[in-house]
Amino acid sequence: MSESTNVSAFDRNGGRYQTPTSAFTRIFCWASVTLTLMFILNNYLIFWRDWPGFLTLVDHLALFGPSSLKTPLDGSAQLLGWLQALSYFACIAGSALFTARTPDRPLRQDSQVMVGIAAYIVRAAFWAVIFVGITDMVITFLRVENLLPNLVGNDLTTSLGRSQFRGAYVHIPLVLLGCVVAAFTRSLGFTWLALLVVAAELGIVISRFIFSYEQAFQGDLVRFWYGALFLFASAYTLYEDGHVRVDVLYAGLTTRIRGLINIWGSLLLGMSLCITVMTIGMWNKSAIINSPMLSFEVSQSGFGMYVKYLMASFLGIFAVTMMIQFASYILESLADYRDEPGRREIGGSSAH
Repeated sequence: MSESTNVSAFDRNGGRYQTPTSAFTRIFCWASVTLTLMFILNNYLIFWRDWPGFLTLVDHLALFGPSSLKTPLDGSAQLLGWLQALSYFACIAGSALFTARTPDRPLRQDSQVMVGIAAYIVRAAFWAVIFVGITDMVITFLRVENLLPNLVGNDLTTSLGRSQFRGAYVHIPLVLLGCVVAAFTRSLGFTWLALLVVAAELGIVISRFIFSYEQAFQGDLVRFWYGALFLFASAYTLYEDGHVRVDVLYAGLTTRIRGLINIWGSLLLGMSLCITVMTIGMWNKSAIINSPMLSFEVSQSGFGMYVKYLMASFLGIFAVTMMIQFASYILESLADYRDEPGRREIGGSSAH
C-alpha cells in the first residue's frame, strides 16, 4: 500500500494507517530510544560491574581477525557477554515487533510516549541535583567551619572527607530519592532551579561584600546547578521548539516542508551529536564521562563540593534525553509531513 493511497485514510483514533515509510520510521525511532537506554545500562555493567561487553565478546570470538585479549574469557564471562549482545538485538527486534503489532497507532502517540520518557529522566535529574546540591553544600560548610565532628564524630567526618564514601553513601541514595520523587511529580522545575541559581549567586554577593566571607563550595554550588539547568533543559526546549534558529526561510515554509527539514536535521545533526557525545564520553574507562564518575573526581579548589564527577554525568544525561527527544521529534515531524491531525501549535504560528 503506497503513501499516496493513504492521504485521507485515518482510523478512528485519528492516525493514518501504517505505510512502509511510517513503519520503518517507527522501528528506527523506537530502536534508537531503546538502544540508547541499553547502551547506558551496559556501560554501567561493563565499567562498574566488570561485565565483558559486546565488543570484548566479539574480540574473544576473533570474528574480525586474531583476538587481542591477553586472557580469553571464561565460561561465565562469555555468558554475560552474550547476554549483553542479545540485549541490543532484543531492542531492535522488540521495536519491530511493537510496530508490527500496532499498525494503527498514531505517530503522535508514539512521539508523546518518548517525550514522557525524556521528561521523567529530566525530572529525576532535576530532583537529584537539588537534593545533592543542598546536602553536599551543608556537609561542606560544616566541614569547612570544623563543626562536623561535633555532630557526627571524628570517624564519620573523616569518611565524609573522602569522595568515594560521600559519593556512594550520600550522593547515590539522594539520586535514587530523586528518581522516586520524579515518579510522583509532573513539573520539570526549571523555574525553581533557575531561582536557586540566582539565590546561590546572591548568597555569594551578600556573604562576600557584607560579611567578608567566601568559600570555594559557594561557587561550586552555582556551577553545579547552572550546568544542570543548561543541559537538562535542552530536551524540553527542543520539544517546545525554543532553540534559536539562524535561518530566515523556515518560518515561511509550509508545515509539510518544515516536517521534512526537521526529520533530516534531527537525523544528520541532532542524533549524530548525541552519538558522538555518548561514544567519546563512555567508550572506555578513561573517557571524559566514565573516568570522573569511576573515580568520584572532585575539584582541586580545597574544601569545595564533591560533585565534579556528577557534573560529568550531566553530559550523558544531555545526550540521552536529546536522543530520545530527537526520536520523538522525527515521529512528530513525519506526522506533520503526512498532514495527520493533532498538530501542536507552537508560538501561535501556523503554516499550511
